[in-house]
Amino acid sequence: MAYITSSSAIINCILQPKTIVPDYKISHIRDHYRYSKETIFMTRKRALVITNVATPPLPKTVAPSPLSDQKIGCRGWSHVHVAWTSVRQEKWEGELAVEGEIPPWLNGTYLRNGPGMWHIGNHNFRHLFDGYATLVKLHFEEGRLIAGHRQIESEAYKAAKKNNKLCYREFSEVPKPDNFLAYVGELASLFSGSSLTDNANTGVVKLGDGRVICLTETQKGSIIIDPHTLDTLGKFEYSDSLGGLIHSAHPIVTNTEFLTLLPDLINPGYLVVRMEPGTNERKVIGRVNCSGGPAPGWVHSFPVTEHYVIVPEMPLRYCAQNLLRAEPTPLYKFQWHPESKAFVHVMCKISGKIVTSVEVPLYITFHFINAYEDKDEEGRVTAIVADCCEHNADTTILDKLRLLNLRSFNGQDVLPDARVGRFTIPLDGSPYGKMEAALDPNEHGKGMDMCSINPAYLGKKYRYAYACGAQRPCNFPNTITKIDLVKKKAKNWYEEGAVPSEPFFVARPGATEEDDGVVISMISQKNGGGYALLLDGSTFEEIARANFPYGLPYGLHGCWVPKQK
Repeated sequence: MAYITSSSAIINCILQPKTIVPDYKISHIRDHYRYSKETIFMTRKRALVITNVATPPLPKTVAPSPLSDQKIGCRGWSHVHVAWTSVRQEKWEGELAVEGEIPPWLNGTYLRNGPGMWHIGNHNFRHLFDGYATLVKLHFEEGRLIAGHRQIESEAYKAAKKNNKLCYREFSEVPKPDNFLAYVGELASLFSGSSLTDNANTGVVKLGDGRVICLTETQKGSIIIDPHTLDTLGKFEYSDSLGGLIHSAHPIVTNTEFLTLLPDLINPGYLVVRMEPGTNERKVIGRVNCSGGPAPGWVHSFPVTEHYVIVPEMPLRYCAQNLLRAEPTPLYKFQWHPESKAFVHVMCKISGKIVTSVEVPLYITFHFINAYEDKDEEGRVTAIVADCCEHNADTTILDKLRLLNLRSFNGQDVLPDARVGRFTIPLDGSPYGKMEAALDPNEHGKGMDMCSINPAYLGKKYRYAYACGAQRPCNFPNTITKIDLVKKKAKNWYEEGAVPSEPFFVARPGATEEDDGVVISMISQKNGGGYALLLDGSTFEEIARANFPYGLPYGLHGCWVPKQK
């Protein structure tokens, strides 16, 4: 779609026989102005008013040749969705034309992190989680939008570029040793952690002191970036002596604290730790010992309430034997131990005391949505309610995220079912908790992942969540979904062939309603293009979009950096 910046263009538009033009009063058009006061954009549904659009042409970009068939691992470039192709250039920045209107209060930068380069040299990565990190920004200011992206310069990425080969252990990838002695040495470096990747390709968070950090599940993969230039500033070095190799990829971050979990692979359990703003020192709140199994369960994320940290213990457990293998197993670094059962632990934030540990039905989740304290009429906490994107205890979701599966979609419905799993954890001493669907999974197409909420409701009773659902048949979540947990209903945004990234909610300053704000997502299109999308958080109607000059690959998680006053 194109936009109109001159009176002659508007006249030509009116003269088109199949074009329907609404009865707008168009005035004050200046062909030589850098920004038009008001221009009309035609869509299939309605006319959008375009404000503050940059006069074409947009800043030029370097457009490298399409990747070879060998590099993308498929039959041809035209058959591969841009969501699953490597980013075409290392960095770019430019102003985008906005179709619609960006709310005037939306001033700040949305950052999205994710794996954006899935090959090095002649080597093709196997899994979605392997790719080298690509950081994308959308900077909103006074109705204008400046976009950009850049590769995060981790040691893993720099070594791969220098040597034209894989040099560190990624999620499913292991460097190929030249000989047996090199293999032995690589195993030794694995135990020290030096061969683990620092490829911070999972999340990005703004600390209470303003520093912005990109993260992955290895502790060494904590990297400070400049949110404005996207420059890599250096490693985030933890100043404590807690040790360990891994941590939760999704800490709980507020203006006053940073909470995370450190799995203990030797003596199965978890350390719950806190870090104050302005420091790099984590302090132990308490420890949870595992209730079953040979190792702690995977803790990609976890929830909190106002007074408690909730520690999940899934039967999908870390596996040292799989970690040592040169080739990935179906469950990669994990093993499924249903016989070890599943548990949820509740720890007091202040004392570190374990309030309760309960057995729950078997579950698989990457992402918790939120949790809160359920109280009786006298204000006493009787239970903890925790919601997550739950995959019906089906471990095949991990293997479905192999790039070969994502790139070879042939129209069959192969995405495993998922739901909003709601845990109810009683605090009356009962050894068992419940888990059930918070709403009918058909409301969101039995697909559910990549979630966000209004951050003001973190740890509190809440009503709305935003996530990616499914319009079937599909092999990956392909809708943006607003979940109403009170009415148990969902609204779904869908565009044929589009792959949306995590919908991220930004609240309007001064808002009193929970859903008063905007939802930001980046869309990869089937035709190779892509755009930034803004939806009204309340009505869930599109209010603006801005096309990138070329398509970007799929990304994972984001954060919001408000404009400094």
